[in-house]
Amino acid sequence: MWSKTCRAQIGALFMVAIAAFNTAGSAVSAARQEPVAPTKSLDYEFFKANVEPIFLKKRPGHARCYACHGSGTGPQYLVPLSPGSTSWTEDQSRQIFRNVSRLVDRDEPMNSLFLIHPLSPMAGGDLNFVHSGGRQFESKEDPDWQIMAKWVSGAKLTSSTQP
Repeated sequence: MWSKTCRAQIGALFMVAIAAFNTAGSAVSAARQEPVAPTKSLDYEFFKANVEPIFLKKRPGHARCYACHGSGTGPQYLVPLSPGSTSWTEDQSRQIFRNVSRLVDRDEPMNSLFLIHPLSPMAGGDLNFVHSGGRQFESKEDPDWQIMAKWVSGAKLTSSTQP
């Protein structure tokens, strides 16, 4: 009979092996996808209308992004909300856009820190970074993750790109 510690270590090794397997599989499937053209500019209006609300959204089992990145312990990419406010002012939104844009790899958008840090390693998130708020997105199929991916890939706010 194995000790509780031994079982925990074996479980952890198993999870790392699965993550490595899935990451390799993700790399192969990504190679089969059409390449994404380098993003020359990020659209502020798409960001404000579609991405910014994700930062305030309560996700089951997780804190809101804002809890750590706007008023907590994580890197402060988000601007604190004004007292009593439930959304950011135009100036605050523009500052958040500038801050978050620095997390986007414009040559390889799908490798942006903005996308891979909150993504589960099982779905292609990075293994070298521990997102202390937990992995907000279990898969790339998550609608909010897909919105973020559209933005880093250069989506513009038009009637045809709104979710």
